[in-house]
Formats: sequence, structure tokens, C-alpha cells
Amino acid sequence: MSKTALLGKVITKHHCIDEGIVVAENTKIVFVGNQADYDLQKDSDIHVLNYPNGWIIPGLIDIHVHGNANFDVMDGKVESLYGIAKSLSSYGVTSFLATTMTMPIDQIIQAIHAVMQYQQNPSPYARLIGVHLEGPFISPKRKGAQKEEDILHPTHEKLEQIQTLLQDKLKVVTIAPEIPHALETIKILSKNGIICSIGHSDATEKQVKKALDSGATHFTHLFNAMRELHHREPGVVGSALIHHDSSCDIIADMIHVHPSVVRLVFELKTREKLLLISDGMRAVGMGDGIFHLGGQKVNVHHCIARLDDGSLAGSTLTLNKAVQNMANIVGTSLVDAVYMASTSPAKKLGIDHHKGSLEIGKDADIVVLSDDFNVNLTMIEGQIVHQEDHQ
Repeated sequence: MSKTALLGKVITKHHCIDEGIVVAENTKIVFVGNQADYDLQKDSDIHVLNYPNGWIIPGLIDIHVHGNANFDVMDGKVESLYGIAKSLSSYGVTSFLATTMTMPIDQIIQAIHAVMQYQQNPSPYARLIGVHLEGPFISPKRKGAQKEEDILHPTHEKLEQIQTLLQDKLKVVTIAPEIPHALETIKILSKNGIICSIGHSDATEKQVKKALDSGATHFTHLFNAMRELHHREPGVVGSALIHHDSSCDIIADMIHVHPSVVRLVFELKTREKLLLISDGMRAVGMGDGIFHLGGQKVNVHHCIARLDDGSLAGSTLTLNKAVQNMANIVGTSLVDAVYMASTSPAKKLGIDHHKGSLEIGKDADIVVLSDDFNVNLTMIEGQIVHQEDHQ
């Protein structure tokens, strides 16, 4: 029997417990509350970790990440997925969706094969809980950092091939609703429980409404690579903001979207419908230099990733820093910032019954942040997978 007590400032779904404690036994959380309400003396074999200045939060969940630490999902290699999972753990991510992008279909299939092979012998690090297919079913006009020649229209054959390979691991598909066969694709996918997310799209409000009526429920990296809000044509952005039942995610690096605009989205969508993502690529944690994303050269300067034409190309953001930006720059509460990086993604993926918050009976996915939002400790299902010396 393995029991660990973490002491510090505990962030629950609704408030902060200043002198809090979270106790993990084996793989589950068995106590969350005030230190005064838990008798540590009764457990002679309990392992106590005290972080008086640390924030104890639920593990972060990234539904949109391409790579980390010079690895990319589109490498199509199991060892790349191991590298991404390990790196993500050091940033407080305990679950993630391996995110593909628009490349030749055989390379997408290869990446999917690697994911399924990885599932047979996963690492102890951040859990790869599924796949986010970002492209190839997107608009050439709003392709962003994706190659136009690799963009495809969805067909029954392609969908069947991908779904057969991934089975229940296909969690999210980003799709432009205005392209041929998109609406019927959204209907099929959503009936199978797959989240259809509108993104890389030049759709009008009417086209977005049809996609939502067909089963789409989400918007991919709001504002980026989509038709902007105009007072005579709300476009994708306006539609996302006005349809309150739909959710959206945002890259909160303060580069992709201005802090005041992020604040506006938070006010309209609330923490329940706004998810924080990294959209991280292989340059995460690697410093400035030249990298590659989707077969294209990416220049990273001052941690900003751009193609040669100046287009933003993914990000070098990490979710712990996204939480910091929301709390310190955008001005949300820390409770809400953590909620959008953990609870909201868990709810969207339908896994909030066992992940996404610090509650008794849930998986012991626990992270300790320092007062400058660096990760001191990451625990996944009761096992410490990353730890910095805090003495």
C-alpha cells in the first residue's frame, strides 16, 4: 500500500485551501481538505511532501499538442510519443491528445499506427488518451501553418480507414464545415461520440450554424485560422461567441490572441466552455532556432514560432504557463485558470468522473506549481513521474 500526502495551497474546483492537504493512496485520491482535519500521525508509513508556498492542482489536460522536446506526433514513431509524454509531464500535463496535422494521408496513417502501437506499452508519463485529428479536412483559405497541397475533402473511405485504425481513440476532429461532404462527416462522427471541432475555416455564420445543427460542439484555437468577426458577417469567431452551448479552446500565450480579447472570451464563454491548449510543437523547451512542422520550416525567435511568410506556426507554450498567463495577465482567478486547463477539458472529453479535479475517488493526477508557476512535482495515478528539488 502506497500513501502520499501533499501539503500546500490546494486548488479545488471552487476555492483555494490555504493550508490544504491532498492524500493519495495507490492510484486514487482519498482525502482533500484542510491540514487541521487530517491526522498525519495515524499513518506511520505515509510519505509527506510539504510545499508551503506551492499550489497543489489537478493534473493538466492538453487536447491540442503536436510535439515537445524536439519530438512530433507526425514523426510517426513510438519513441517520439514517449519523448512527448515525458516532456509534457515536466509541465504538469497528466493527459493529452496526440494531435496530427495536414500532411500526406499515408503519413497521417503512419502517425496513427504509432499511437496504437504506443498504447500496447505506454510510458508512465503523461497519459496519451486519444488522438485529435487536426486536418486534413480544412479550408485552403484558412490553412494557417498547414500545407495546402495535402488538404483533402472527407470521404467515407478515408473516415472508415481512420476510425477502423483508431477505434475509440479518435476523440476530436477539426474540420471546416464549408468544404464538400463536411456536414455529413460531422453527423457521422458526432453520432459515434467524436467531438467535431470547427477550425481552419472560412465559414459564414450560416455555415457554422449548419455544422452545429449537424453535431459540431467545439471550436479549435479561437480567432486563429478562422473567419474573423465582422459586424455584417459574424463568421466563425462571432458564431463561437454567440452559441453558448458550444465550447472553444484558446492559445493563451498572449501572442496568438491579445490579453484583452482573451478576457472578452472568458467573460462570454465562462470557464465552463473555454479550454486552455498549448498547440505546442517540437520546439517546446528547445529555445530559439529552426524547426519543422508539417513538412514546413519554422523559425522560432524569442519563443515565437513562425513560417517564412510570417504566419504563426503552432506555439512553444506550455499549459502551466497558460495558467499563469490567465491568472497574472488576463486577470482570472487562479481557481478558474486551473479549471480551464484541467476540469473543462476533462468534461469535454467525458472523463471528468475520474480526472480533472482534486476530489476523493478520482485518479491521483496531482501537480505542484511553485509560486512562479514552474512544476515542482507531477504525480500520475499515484506515481511521481517528475520532481524538482524543493528543499
